Amino acid sequence: MRHAWLMPKLGLTMTEGVLAEWTVASGARFKAGDCVFVVENDKAASEVAAEQDGVMGAPLVAVGQTVAVGEVVGHWDDGLDAPVPAAPAAAPATVPAAAALPAGRRAVTPWARQFAKRHGVDLSSVAGSGPRGRVRGRDVEAARSRLPDGAGVAAPIAEAAPVPAVAPSPPALPTAGRVLPFDPLRRRVAASLVAVKQQAPHFYLVREAEVSALLELYARLKDPEAEPRITLNHFIVAAVGRALVAHPDLNLVWCEEGALRLDAPDVGVAVNTERGLVVPVVRNAGRLGLGALARQANALVERARSGRLSSDEMGGGAITVSNAGMHGLAAMASIIVPGQAMILGVGAVRELFRPDAQGAPALRREITLTLSVDHRVLDGVAGAALLGAMVDALAHPTRLLFD
Repeated sequence: MRHAWLMPKLGLTMTEGVLAEWTVASGARFKAGDCVFVVENDKAASEVAAEQDGVMGAPLVAVGQTVAVGEVVGHWDDGLDAPVPAAPAAAPATVPAAAALPAGRRAVTPWARQFAKRHGVDLSSVAGSGPRGRVRGRDVEAARSRLPDGAGVAAPIAEAAPVPAVAPSPPALPTAGRVLPFDPLRRRVAASLVAVKQQAPHFYLVREAEVSALLELYARLKDPEAEPRITLNHFIVAAVGRALVAHPDLNLVWCEEGALRLDAPDVGVAVNTERGLVVPVVRNAGRLGLGALARQANALVERARSGRLSSDEMGGGAITVSNAGMHGLAAMASIIVPGQAMILGVGAVRELFRPDAQGAPALRREITLTLSVDHRVLDGVAGAALLGAMVDALAHPTRLLFD
């Protein structure tokens, strides 16, 4: 019996996705649970697994094509009826010629394929560093850097069609450079950020957090051989989660019917990847001890950077932590993640003198916290209360060690 593969809905706001990879060739058999194709949306790449054994039919959608949720991308056969031809005698005109996946085809991300084509890099000579040897953008960039001078240069942009004979206008000033086209994923991320910036009225609150005790505790716990590996960002995520536990009535997001109060103190973590920023969510972050939180967060970051986050690991939560301290930035005012109501920008640690209780100069170590807030859901007093709870949690870091 013939069945259809459909473009899945991998999040509440997803309306379309990019078919990033066919992992089973046409005519090949697969088992229940095998990954049959990979879909990219504006958050991550997700593997789509087969629910039962079958034989792959001819794809209807080429790699890199954007498809609406629910549309048919290909077919498969469960083998329960009489043998069915692998493909109809006359293929529909809508089937792209490039859609068929030959046996042995290498797994390559859409961005890596575009980058290789643009710079003349032979993909057959590139070693993949991704799962199952998948070639990533960084692999192609590394291969291009090893080419001789002058090799791998993009072909010049085609000249525009001749302009009809009319009175010429003054020529524009020449601009040196070359347009680097965005891949479909980055375009959708840009569109979603523009939408949330336009629809959610942002306001910003700034506090300095004294972190001397936190840094001393971190120095005692820091051990590159320990499992799980602890970072300063884990303390910050824990502090944000504890602030939500202290103020559960402020754990809110906007929806058309009103303010939705969330039950769990979940916290998103902004992760920089070769595909751009993605936001996995640490579930129940406000109730976990530091070790359990770090173990969950480390696993999420690893899967985010390999492009293998599932849809269940993204979305939800009212707030995200975006830590720019490792880049030496003093402060950062971030754009709220679509679907959330807040994002916390974290700056680098600074040493400075402030007067103590007696007025004498005392050395302090501080970080700047900038809370971006959706004014449709929370006002300044509520945001200040949450930010104050975060500052207090960071000032007493031993409380974050335990559930």
